[in-house]
Amino acid sequence: MLKGETAIVTGSTSGIGLGIAQALAAAGAHVMLNGLGEKEAIEKIRTELARQYGIKTGYSAADMSKPTEVRTLIADAERQLGAVGVLVNNAGIQHVAAVEEFPDEKWDAIMAINLAAAFHAIKAALPGMKRRQWGRIINIASAHGLVASAGKAAYVAAKHGLVGLTKVVAIETANTGVTCNAICPGWVYTPMVQQQVQARAQATGMTIEQAKEELLREKQPMLRFTTPEEIGGLAVFLCGEGAVTMTGACVSVDGGWTAQ
Repeated sequence: MLKGETAIVTGSTSGIGLGIAQALAAAGAHVMLNGLGEKEAIEKIRTELARQYGIKTGYSAADMSKPTEVRTLIADAERQLGAVGVLVNNAGIQHVAAVEEFPDEKWDAIMAINLAAAFHAIKAALPGMKRRQWGRIINIASAHGLVASAGKAAYVAAKHGLVGLTKVVAIETANTGVTCNAICPGWVYTPMVQQQVQARAQATGMTIEQAKEELLREKQPMLRFTTPEEIGGLAVFLCGEGAVTMTGACVSVDGGWTAQ
C-alpha cells in the first residue's frame, strides 16, 4: 500500500515508534529511524527491516529538542530515501512531579521534545507533501492529550498541545491531499512500562501479572495493554484509502480510559 513512499518515525528505536516503523515497512514504505540506543542494536534494527521487507532504511541520531537537527532529519530522509510522504511524530519523554516541585529544565525538555519537535518536523516536511499533493502526518499523542493525571503537568500540557496542533494542521491542509491525525494511546506495553511494572511488583511483593492488572485498573476499564504492533496497524490504516477523509481526528486506543 505504501510501496515507494518514504516514512520518518521519530523515537523509533524501541517501543511504540519501533512498532510503527515495522508496520510501515511491512506496508512497503522506506523508513527513516530516529532515536536513542546502542549503536549496534540500532544498526541491527535498521538492517533487519531492510532485509525482511525489501525496503530502504536509514537512521538519524537527530536530537529532537533542537529545531536545527529536526530540520536536518527531514532533509536527510529526503536525500537518502526520497520525498517524505509519511511523518510520524512519536518521540517523547516523561517526568513526574507536583507542579510546585517540577524542575524548570524538565518542563522545557518535555515541551521541546513532545511538542515543539512535532511542529518543526511538520513545518519542514509539509511543503514537499503539498507539492506532491499527498502526505500523511500522524502525531502520537496520548490519553493524556485528552485528560489529565496528577504529577504530569508538562507531559499533559504538551500532549494537549499536540492534539491542538494536529487540528490546526488538518484544517490548513484539508484540500491539499495531506491529512493530519493524532493517535491517543492508553497503556502500551513498552520496555519503559515493563520497567514500571517490575518496580511495582518488587516494591509490593506482587507477581508481575498482579502488578500489570493493578497498573491497568487505575485508568482503564479494559484490563489489557495495547501493543506497539497494534498502534502500528492503526498508523498504516491512517495512511490508506480507508482513511482518506480522516483528518484532524484524535483516535483513542486506550481500553476505555477516556470513555469514563
